[in-house]
Amino acid sequence: MGWVKRLGASPRLRAALCWAGAQYIRFVRASGPWQTMGAETPERYWREGKGFILAFWHGRLLMMAHCWKRGVPMHMLISQHRDGEFIAETIRHFGLGTVRGSTKKGGGAALRTMVRALKAGECVGITPDGPRGPRMRAGIGAISLARLSGAPIVPAAYAASRRTVLSSWDRFVLALPFSRGVILWGEPITVPREADAAAKEAARAALEAQLNALTAKADRLVGQAPIEPAPTREAARAS
Repeated sequence: MGWVKRLGASPRLRAALCWAGAQYIRFVRASGPWQTMGAETPERYWREGKGFILAFWHGRLLMMAHCWKRGVPMHMLISQHRDGEFIAETIRHFGLGTVRGSTKKGGGAALRTMVRALKAGECVGITPDGPRGPRMRAGIGAISLARLSGAPIVPAAYAASRRTVLSSWDRFVLALPFSRGVILWGEPITVPREADAAAKEAARAALEAQLNALTAKADRLVGQAPIEPAPTREAARAS
């Protein structure tokens, strides 16, 4: 990631690249037909002014700004790594806010900020497998946030008929212009305040399963082969 550090050292260059990235995302969205399915779930929360946790895989970050309703506040959890600066500055072009931190660095302060936002009726976004994986395996962070805030987790995914899949840890999906695209919303997942370790693990597994099913469905709807999750730790040890 040496090139990221070099580019990030110049605020003007970083700002220009993030602006260009936002324009690319807009062009991809405008250059082909895109369909949204399952939007009645977030629409209900938006209409009632209730906060929820948007969850999607890190590799599906690129087009997710277009799943969001314009004018509705949203705070996306972004890591404090240098590459997080690029993501944070890019999504600001879509009117989306950020909370900087992760489960390993700045996590406590970030968690408190997101809980306050959710209790105030605002929404937050999180990639349960970020910022470093394993790919498409949910950590416990989103579950802890849902338990503390009382807000539901609503999973989402996107897919594009024309794409490049990067060789990064998350198999980042770069949607290409003139794609037929789809954005899918899933069913909300709630975590009771009194949830014990077993209940939290069950919720984590349910989130992971629903996100993987939703992402695979989105890929198939546009004629793409689904990207496989990373092996579980148990499978990796067995091999």
